Amino acid sequence: MTDDDPLGVLAPFAGRWVGGGDGHYPTIDDFAYDETIEFASMPGKPFLMYVSRTRHSTEGRPLHTENGYLRRAGDAVELLVSQPTGFVEIQRSRLTDGVLDFETVVLERSPEAKPVHELRRRFVLDGDTLEYDLWMAHAETPLTHHLHAQLRREK
Repeated sequence: MTDDDPLGVLAPFAGRWVGGGDGHYPTIDDFAYDETIEFASMPGKPFLMYVSRTRHSTEGRPLHTENGYLRRAGDAVELLVSQPTGFVEIQRSRLTDGVLDFETVVLERSPEAKPVHELRRRFVLDGDTLEYDLWMAHAETPLTHHLHAQLRREK
């Protein structure tokens, strides 16, 4: 990263990340999944395009996908996410020692989407390892840990 790099603190996130994780929630059976996350840069722009794709680790069937952007926003970092299940979200954090502890700014859902009413995300970048956790509040279930994954930078 150079001083004139428009990505600034986001530059270390750029790349393709591959690995797996575990999901659990009080209303579903536990599951394991494989995931690919891509943070793609566009020359001269202060953001990374974000794409996440997951598959069931033993059955291989698609589980979830989401798209968006990881962008610089003044001294903060924003994660903008759109999900085909009818959700859009804006999460905001400061980057501290490779950690992004996002707080929800906006979470909106379409009238037909499931009743998710809170999400929290955390990314931890350590060299070529990216870990993340996601917490979710759904229907009558309060904010509860849902996903944990560990991904490695694909070289």
